[in-house]
Amino acid sequence: MEFRIKDITLAKEGKNRIEWAEAHMPVLVALRQKYEKTKPLKGIRVAGCLHVTKETGVLVRTLKAAGAELSWCGCNPLSTQDDVAASLAQDEGISIFASRGVTQQEYYDDIHSAMMIEPHVTIDDGADLTVEMHKKNFNSIRGGTEETTTGVIRLRAMQKAGKLMYPIIAVNDAETKHDFDNIYGTGQSALDGIIRATNILISGKNVVVAGYGHVGKGISRRAAGLGANVIVTEVDPIAALKAKMDGYAVTKMEKAAEMGDVFITTTGCKDVIVDKDIAKMKDGAILANAGHFNVEISIPAIEKQTVHQNKINENIMQYVLKNGSRIYLLGEGRLVNLAAAEGHPSEVMDMSFANQFLSIIKLAQQGDTMKPLVYDIDRSQDQEIALAKLQSMSIEIDSLTPPQKTYLEGFNEGT
Repeated sequence: MEFRIKDITLAKEGKNRIEWAEAHMPVLVALRQKYEKTKPLKGIRVAGCLHVTKETGVLVRTLKAAGAELSWCGCNPLSTQDDVAASLAQDEGISIFASRGVTQQEYYDDIHSAMMIEPHVTIDDGADLTVEMHKKNFNSIRGGTEETTTGVIRLRAMQKAGKLMYPIIAVNDAETKHDFDNIYGTGQSALDGIIRATNILISGKNVVVAGYGHVGKGISRRAAGLGANVIVTEVDPIAALKAKMDGYAVTKMEKAAEMGDVFITTTGCKDVIVDKDIAKMKDGAILANAGHFNVEISIPAIEKQTVHQNKINENIMQYVLKNGSRIYLLGEGRLVNLAAAEGHPSEVMDMSFANQFLSIIKLAQQGDTMKPLVYDIDRSQDQEIALAKLQSMSIEIDSLTPPQKTYLEGFNEGT
């Protein structure tokens, strides 16, 4: 067991925080109770590359209870919660290679260290672990899962190019993941990160949201709910039309750059905010990113126009531009909800990680028979998790009667 932890005394605090999350993740805990006796993951080595948060701690505990042997690393240099990492190492005996604030070299060293377990299954968020796994020749591998939109895009590109070497289950694409985790989870936690970092009043601000996918939609709703004037930028005409119909202003980034007080990128693409946009921004503009990698806001473009910079606090860097304007970058342009806050609420990660857990069991049992493709979550699994979540909330719903099922499934003439 090896790990890099700044203060091992944080382990107790981390344990308490994991238990707090556990109390708000009833679906995943119920799955643990269901499978801890049969241990379907006994003898299965799992390498994980996920944000090391208290919610991830609950997933790790659940995998361990099901019999898995685990090795873990972080998937973002600023997202590891050191107290949680310390607890997983000290209390759970997990080989964990993660700490907050690692360099780029340390980040990849951690991934390579986690890979030394020679996993049967990989769990990834952003596909960095999966890509590094493809550079090695592990005969042990049966399959992997992918947690986020950016990673699924990368992996589908690998499949299209014929370079995907083992099956991947796109956990991100499950309805009980992206319709809740991405919309409600990122929507709330991204605004939480911005407010924690800056303590600004959102009400009355012009908030520019770049991208109107699930994440952009969630952030737009939360910002509008806090009283912001939301402006959406898009490259997809259908997504742009949805944003307009949902009541938001829609325009190009070059025009939004002149109006925005706060900018939040959510696209999963690079160079969303570049030189020409930065030059037009108001004095005091705040820039934050909610996409996986720190490439959406062009930091080199900011630095190119900077004459002086000041660190305001741990999560705010002020750049004084040649034109005299000051702009503020949050969390080094990395995921603001994890760099400056605690990530998604436990309640939505409950469903996301329930999907992860069931997918890992499937890969452990069936991965050897699956082709090297990106697979969607089975609809039946999505519905099982949604129903379990409703039950945990003491909510009952109707069910179809046999005649109704026959009517919907058959070919019916007239009424």
